[in-house]
Amino acid sequence: MTLSLRGRLLIGVISLVVLGLLVSSAATYLLFQNSLMTRIDGELTSSNTVSAAASWLQNDCRVPPGSSGGFPTYTVAELLAPDGSLQIACRVGFSETSNAAPVLPKTLHTGGTDRPVSPITVAGTGEIHQYRLTDWSEGRFGGQTVVFAIPVDDVATTVAQLLRLELFISIAVVGATVLLARLIIQLGLRPLQRIGAVAGDIAAGDLSRRVEPATPKTEIGRLGLALNAMLSQIEEAFAQSKASEQRLRRFIADASHELRTPLTSIRGYSEMLRRGAAESPTDSDLARRRIEEESVRMSTLVDDMLLIARLDQGRPLEMKPVDLQAIARDAVSDAKAVAPNREITLSLNGPAVVSGDDTRLRQVLGNLVRNALVHTPSRTPIEIGVVTVDSVVRVSVADHGPGLPDHDVDRIFEPFYRADPSRSRDSGGAGLGLSIVTAVVAAHGGKVSVKETSGGGATFEVDLPLASSSPAN
Repeated sequence: MTLSLRGRLLIGVISLVVLGLLVSSAATYLLFQNSLMTRIDGELTSSNTVSAAASWLQNDCRVPPGSSGGFPTYTVAELLAPDGSLQIACRVGFSETSNAAPVLPKTLHTGGTDRPVSPITVAGTGEIHQYRLTDWSEGRFGGQTVVFAIPVDDVATTVAQLLRLELFISIAVVGATVLLARLIIQLGLRPLQRIGAVAGDIAAGDLSRRVEPATPKTEIGRLGLALNAMLSQIEEAFAQSKASEQRLRRFIADASHELRTPLTSIRGYSEMLRRGAAESPTDSDLARRRIEEESVRMSTLVDDMLLIARLDQGRPLEMKPVDLQAIARDAVSDAKAVAPNREITLSLNGPAVVSGDDTRLRQVLGNLVRNALVHTPSRTPIEIGVVTVDSVVRVSVADHGPGLPDHDVDRIFEPFYRADPSRSRDSGGAGLGLSIVTAVVAAHGGKVSVKETSGGGATFEVDLPLASSSPAN
């Protein structure tokens, strides 16, 4: 297991090839040897051979005309007496100095049968190492035993040549397999090498890299698709985490900045009282009033920040049927009481009952209306609408003021962001109103957006699901 994947694959392929060659070579060797021996055995036991051998012995080892001859060189036909002694011996192609002969087994002196017995392999002497031998009882010789033997050294030589040829072919095949397998494995593992290189780049911090190939047609391609999907999720998660961290840092910085102002005022007026403002009723009243005002303002700011934090954490709200038309009417009445010279209109269309928190939804509409009152000229009309579209209730607050620049639209819902930084905190607030709107609407399963009002100005729209389709039901 300490070897590389390339090494393990190469060893596995070569092992299978070697095993296959061994099995095929052994099978070929045995089948070829058996085929040659079967052919010799058939020649030994054929009736033509029996007749030719008998005639050969009868004619003083001369093959008579018309009989079956053509035996291999060093073929032997012997006639044995009942006691096993040699009576006649005929040999094919023997020289005067040749002493080749089969070594007869001891069981032949029994005389055999009237037809050739199953051939056996016996040792030879002289130039011949092995013979294939059979015997039978020949009636033309008074039942004496005839031994007929054909040399099989040529079979051993042929089989040995076949074995050498198989060995040479096997070595060539193994060598070619090694080269071809290395090439194929190298090409096959190249995508994995690219994946490893991409993984190294990703580990170094480049989350934008993607794996190639990424196709459903191959196993590695499907792995690439899965890795790319995982990388996209990781990159998105990192981006969200980074954006969340940046928002948190900005929120803490803005919150610290916003809290510093009332704390500074409280500290200053407290110092005024300590240094003797009590001796001046006017200064004393001013200091106490300003301390109280800044304390209330700081308390409101802290409450707003806690509300946003709770909503971001997904804490449950009180969910019950709420009529947005009634909330809109109350918001119009409150706005007219604050700005009696404003033209504030309300348009209603269809049922507008949603499942939600009445107090928080009133805060949403109140913040939007207050935002329109504060950030537009005193005579600018405001239009409030509650419209039901399919299964969604859309609440809109439109003004005809200066509107929002493009660079403010993307950040208008961020905490502590003020589109008009020159406006004082006393009149413009801390910049949490629209952030609260966004958090409350999201907690109710809705969304909030802003667009340009026809003719100029800004229109804020809040979409909330009807009670019948709300997840709260």
